[in-house]
Amino acid sequence: MNPRTGKTYLRAGYAPTTINHNLTVVSSFYAFHRRHNRGPLVNPVPESAAQRRALAHRDPEMPTPQFRRARLRQRVRSTDPRAIPDNLWDELFGAMTHDRDRAAVLLYVSSGSRAGELLGVTPNDIDWSGQQIYVVTKGSEDREPVPASPQALMVLAAYLDQIGLPPAHEPVLRTRRGPDRPLTYWAMRRIIQRANEKLGTNWTLHDLRHTAAQRMANDPSLTLAQVRVIMRHTDLATTGRYLNARVEDLFAALQEHYHRPRIERTIAPGYDSDDFKVVFGG
Repeated sequence: MNPRTGKTYLRAGYAPTTINHNLTVVSSFYAFHRRHNRGPLVNPVPESAAQRRALAHRDPEMPTPQFRRARLRQRVRSTDPRAIPDNLWDELFGAMTHDRDRAAVLLYVSSGSRAGELLGVTPNDIDWSGQQIYVVTKGSEDREPVPASPQALMVLAAYLDQIGLPPAHEPVLRTRRGPDRPLTYWAMRRIIQRANEKLGTNWTLHDLRHTAAQRMANDPSLTLAQVRVIMRHTDLATTGRYLNARVEDLFAALQEHYHRPRIERTIAPGYDSDDFKVVFGG
């Protein structure tokens, strides 16, 4: 576990979530071809009848029911999202050495966009006056607006002023070295890795989305339903996971609690302390 972030490092081999994801992909592949009579009649990936029954007519607003997982499926431990505390966020932002990188992390943490969604934003997807950007939501072809902070748009404007505005159909985040081309996921991931090496942390791109969700969910000015729309969660329970408090986020409040002087009880003038002891004891 990283002592600064509290996050565990990736272990050797495939993580349980990766195994389950790959099983879902392979199962969907065979199910698609079976539906069109182009594959085997039996899906080689085991399925769970209990899961099918539980999720067949589930209301997205209701909690996910419990069911027995299918064979080969891995048990995934439930963990709280790891958002970046404000002091460590300031360090991470300070480790960015170029306006492109500063604009990217600010857009991630203010819009809550997923890594691939933001990297596909083009000049036509930026609403400067409305302070929002349009992204294609993961798993769909829907082009949806998401908010962006004024600071993120200002830094993005400074970056575009340096490099010039790319063509309308090209992503705005570009490579800095070699031929001019869109910034890829792996290049953006490497930017975060270089900052981690400098700071001794192990943050990931997805932690920026967790940070945005936790900040919004714990803002008294925003309702959970509003945060769900901004984050584009399909389930309200997913948004509710961010309603938690971490000890490191409560440092200032805890220090005030520890240093608050003990309240000394006093007797109002005109009363005899001996009478109080007779009535209330002590």
